[in-house]
Amino acid sequence: MPEANAEQPTIRLDHFLQACGVPTGGQAKLLIQSGQILVNSQVETRRRKKLCAGDEVTLEGEVFIVTEA
Repeated sequence: MPEANAEQPTIRLDHFLQACGVPTGGQAKLLIQSGQILVNSQVETRRRKKLCAGDEVTLEGEVFIVTEA
């Protein structure tokens, strides 16, 4: 998957989760810190993880693809 760099736009994981329907930032934080979120098939516990277009985020068995940051 693409790596974040200064030239490519990014979005924070917690903000992306909210865009996917997690109602609040607090709920996104709890999901991330409890190890319930996968980024590119790996558990991610950093809520400020930067995502780039093409990254896959799995939330409760549903996969969301970052199309643009």
